[in-house]
Amino acid sequence: MFHWPDHVMIKEVGPRDGLQNEKIEVPFEDKVAWINLLSEAGYSYIEISSFVHPKWIPQLKDARQVASSIERKPGVTYAALVPNRKGLEAAVDTDVDEVSIFMSASDTHNKKNINKSIEETFPVLEEVVKEAKLEGKSVRGYVSTAFGCPYEGDVATDQVTMVCERLFGMGVDEVSIGDTIGVANPMQVDQKLTEWKKSLPIDQLAMHFHNTRGMALANVLVSLQHNITTFDAALGGLGGCPYAKGASGNLATDDLVYMLHRMGIETGIDEQKLKEAGNFIQNVLNKTLPSHQMQVMNKERV
Repeated sequence: MFHWPDHVMIKEVGPRDGLQNEKIEVPFEDKVAWINLLSEAGYSYIEISSFVHPKWIPQLKDARQVASSIERKPGVTYAALVPNRKGLEAAVDTDVDEVSIFMSASDTHNKKNINKSIEETFPVLEEVVKEAKLEGKSVRGYVSTAFGCPYEGDVATDQVTMVCERLFGMGVDEVSIGDTIGVANPMQVDQKLTEWKKSLPIDQLAMHFHNTRGMALANVLVSLQHNITTFDAALGGLGGCPYAKGASGNLATDDLVYMLHRMGIETGIDEQKLKEAGNFIQNVLNKTLPSHQMQVMNKERV
């Protein structure tokens, strides 16, 4: 019998990773209202937007306005993705609590996503980390395509280890390892985490699963067995990857919370308020969200 943790931290990435892949641009006022609802639901961490150039992700072109307008609740970390020094300046100006940097474990995806090779990316990110630390910000690193690349296929475990070690060497506080195209399975997660634990600090790792093939919750269970207790998720299962065709939504926060709470694992999140926040963004997007909990809620209302 496995010893499950008493508490798991769920980092909500819906306002950034969820909305960046939507075809419509959600109005600024609705983004702010949604983030405020998420703050009331009991999260301790919400990724609110991304300070990337609007040409690349027009859905998040109002990042500065959003960051300046949300109602900040004490005890909640409000984070944003930054691609470079210019993005960091905007994040600092709007007093974001934590900045996230990002890159891929596969070179081809990294070039498609950032327009640089992996080796060319490290100096850019190192400058961001250094400046962010000088500004008193914590820094998170995202490593995409850790379980598979849409262009290269399998990604070697030691390649992911190398990228993570370089990020930790820069001074990042946590690395989120991503299954960007949703190809991971429980056995693969077990094998890779077994290897990664040999070189990487397990208490500074988070997992970022996509549910493209319905494996996300199963992969969470395996990760829990390896003492991973931080997971990224998006309410309703929103999201995907703009540069990975067919990569459907993130692990759904509401499904994850349902599972964890019934296993006796605390998250600090209020399920009723989570439903209210999910219903709000579902109405804004005018579409049914893919999570199982949203499906149940929609049927109950009929």
